[in-house]
Amino acid sequence: MQFNIRTFNFPVLLAGAFFFSAVGHTAIADTTAANAAKTLSARDAGLPATQWSQAELNQIIKTDDLHIAPFREDGVTYGTPTWIWCVEVDGNLYVRAYNGQRSSWYQAALREKAGKIVAAGMTKEVRFEPVAGSVNDQIDSAYKAKYHGSRYLDHMISEGSRNATIRIVPLNLNTTS
Repeated sequence: MQFNIRTFNFPVLLAGAFFFSAVGHTAIADTTAANAAKTLSARDAGLPATQWSQAELNQIIKTDDLHIAPFREDGVTYGTPTWIWCVEVDGNLYVRAYNGQRSSWYQAALREKAGKIVAAGMTKEVRFEPVAGSVNDQIDSAYKAKYHGSRYLDHMISEGSRNATIRIVPLNLNTTS
């Protein structure tokens, strides 16, 4: 078959490309599920947050192997997982960037606002929220209690690291239509 540029419909092509591009960043229906549950991406701004269960938090804090992977700028690919210290305060999960606001994972978390974590054998789609204010005093206390004796502790409770604190919020990927 020979391609004829005069018979090719560019407006239809452009409209189709726009449609598929827009659909690529929204929920995709999984028609194999009995209730047509949606497969969602953490990038979906309408995706509802959930709370960590106490069992999940305990497991994450106890194993101390949290790897954080914010999305890359393409909004599809996860960044390289980075191992990082984590603490719990009042049922919330917090992390800090050792290198402060210059840290590449921290900058990606602020920019993209979503990604995933891998910890304690779990992989969770999450939202990242910057933290400021007096809760940092409680986060300092949690770091002191968990990491006492570490030569890195003083740096993790320094002003530079405090200014690069992120709350990790789990997302509900089981939203149905």
